Amino acid sequence: MGNVEQGRQYHTQVAPGEVGRYVFLPGDPFRTDLIAGFLDDAVLVAHNREHKTWTGTLDGVKVSVTSTGMGCPSTAIAVEELIKVGADTFIRIGTAGPVKDETDSEKYDGVIVTAAVRDEGTTLHYVPEGYPAVADRRVVAALAKAAWNRNGNYLEGISHSKDSFFGEVDPDSSPVAARLKKRWQAWQRGNVACSEMECAALFVIASIRRKRASAIMNWGNMEETIQTACDAVRILIKEDAKKH
Repeated sequence: MGNVEQGRQYHTQVAPGEVGRYVFLPGDPFRTDLIAGFLDDAVLVAHNREHKTWTGTLDGVKVSVTSTGMGCPSTAIAVEELIKVGADTFIRIGTAGPVKDETDSEKYDGVIVTAAVRDEGTTLHYVPEGYPAVADRRVVAALAKAAWNRNGNYLEGISHSKDSFFGEVDPDSSPVAARLKKRWQAWQRGNVACSEMECAALFVIASIRRKRASAIMNWGNMEETIQTACDAVRILIKEDAKKH
């Protein structure tokens, strides 16, 4: 644990000064390479376990990308450690499945996530059940504006954050299939837009640490979504510069 005492984080292996305040969070380590290609002068900072980090710039400002791995436990670790080294604004970039209507994947490009259903266990170690997992309104607004400028067609809505991928895609294989199906119907009737596995932890931790976070999820066109997220960070950079 000696590296931790020197400021280098135990899991992500990043240190203060190596990461920008703005960070993109894909789940897949390999996807960090793709996102890094949208940054200027990106360099590989660290790769340990499922956490791979690149840092470059957008409009001359330091911006990073770190993979969280799959699920809320590893996402919580990544976000906590990134905050410790100075990050304060997070945009999750990933893929999701439609919930309220399966044809959404034909009608929309994806979802800009405004809040998350806490159907996972990690956030119970942070806050009581009644605490909401809500995205930051400024980050949501920047993503919405960026999507509008690019003629993107994204829903703005709630994501369902779960712990079991196969509980969604193959509920009949589970001994609690009836419960899983009943809950899925409740999310559909509640107008939940998409389902994934990380947003709840990201939003709760960002809220309690007084940081900013949202997410932009797609059904498959990753490069367009990445470009939209980059444009959103450019918007935030300009807005944040006006405050100083």
